[in-house]
Amino acid sequence: MANGPVHDHARPSERDVWITGIGIVSNLGEGRPAHLAALDGDSASQVDTDTFAPYPVHPAVPLEWGKQIPKKADQRQMENWQKLGVYAAGLALDDAGLARDNPLRQDMHMIVSAGGGERDYAVDGQILSGIAGAENPDAFLNERLMSDLRPTLFLAQLSNLLAGNIAIVHGVTGASRTFMGEEQAGVDAVRVAHARISAGQGDIFLVGGAYNAERPDALLIYELGGYLWTEHYASVWDRPGEGGGFILGSGAAFLVLEAREHALARGATPLSVLRTVASSQPRRHPGSVGSSVEKLWSEGAKGFRGIGGAVFSGATGIAGITEEERGSLTKLVPQIPVHATGDLFGNTLEAQFPLGLALATTALEAGRLHQAVVTSVGHKRGEGVALLEAVPNGGRAV
Repeated sequence: MANGPVHDHARPSERDVWITGIGIVSNLGEGRPAHLAALDGDSASQVDTDTFAPYPVHPAVPLEWGKQIPKKADQRQMENWQKLGVYAAGLALDDAGLARDNPLRQDMHMIVSAGGGERDYAVDGQILSGIAGAENPDAFLNERLMSDLRPTLFLAQLSNLLAGNIAIVHGVTGASRTFMGEEQAGVDAVRVAHARISAGQGDIFLVGGAYNAERPDALLIYELGGYLWTEHYASVWDRPGEGGGFILGSGAAFLVLEAREHALARGATPLSVLRTVASSQPRRHPGSVGSSVEKLWSEGAKGFRGIGGAVFSGATGIAGITEEERGSLTKLVPQIPVHATGDLFGNTLEAQFPLGLALATTALEAGRLHQAVVTSVGHKRGEGVALLEAVPNGGRAV
């Protein structure tokens, strides 16, 4: 794991990268209009405080899976995190004007950020109940794992099956890559796609991630680490004063990233320009997050002019790192609005950065902003910054 920063600097020889399609699903709804309404204050974030009490969760809205995953057989073999991702990917492709029979889907590259699959709780419970009284616990465990875990169940838990299912359902059959690593996976998925398009190593990419927070095993993992918020609902910025913690959220976001020339040639409408993406993974110690954010800002968001802009922060609410990021942002852009995306759709881990980019692009495309910076500070490791701009005159004047 690299300790130094990784930056993609704009050079004259590089190509502009447009976002030409967005697919977004969260507790706020599906699609750009629902999320724009939340930014405008016309709808509120939904929080479930009962199902997994004392742990609140932002649940995804109910979806008609058949709209984007027509075959019931495909739906049955996917867990919810995969269905959320495949659904959002379909929305992004539609939004980009790429019909199902468009041959561009066959050549489109794909970079996905995803975690592991969901557990079979019944099997887990049976094994835990039986292993304590087994004469040979090791043999018992091997036998049960071999007999109780179906191959299809195991395959459904593989992180790269999200990309596989997008390929099957939506016909995106170019090269694909899957990143794991929680919030930082989403940052680097976007960074790599942006860098490859800028360098002429690809013309069009489908990039994004998905996360299902409504599962006891996920809550257990993060509670064991001391990361979950269990008190009354509070803003991300207010939680550190009471010990800190994040509220998990279910959601997915996929973006169609495209070289400007390629988009113009096919008559695509740009939603925003993704100017720069920068990421870093320094070792954490007091003050390191603030320093990292400021360094990334100076290189990844140096074109941010401030007036008519906003920051979309992926801050988690974890004590220490959240205050450091807020302090740095206050110093860098003291008069600029800072939106905590965690207040809107929770912490969606691998999907958090793509969701932030989708939300910022929604505001840019609707004319609410001229520029936006999206930040990510992972709850454990990694920081990222991206700069986006509105596209005037349908892109012809860029």
